[in-house]
Amino acid sequence: MMGIGFPELMIILVIIMIIFGAGKLPEIGSAFGNSIRNFKKSMKEAEEIQEAADVTPQLAEGETAKLEEKEAEGAPVASEPEAKN
Repeated sequence: MMGIGFPELMIILVIIMIIFGAGKLPEIGSAFGNSIRNFKKSMKEAEEIQEAADVTPQLAEGETAKLEEKEAEGAPVASEPEAKN
């Protein structure tokens, strides 16, 4: 199994400390946290847009059904204006 245990994690952290130094670690952590926060925000916005897109076709289908009912009853239905030549 390819799990990361405590010794492996400590080795990775020591290598990161050597490469970046102790002064840069808070900046790296902050940037990483901001990246995760922005990713979550983007995903939430994408879900809201998807939900809005799912609602719009349902409304259009309902309006189409109402127009078909009016046509069946013989009521005049407004249509697009015809092009004049």
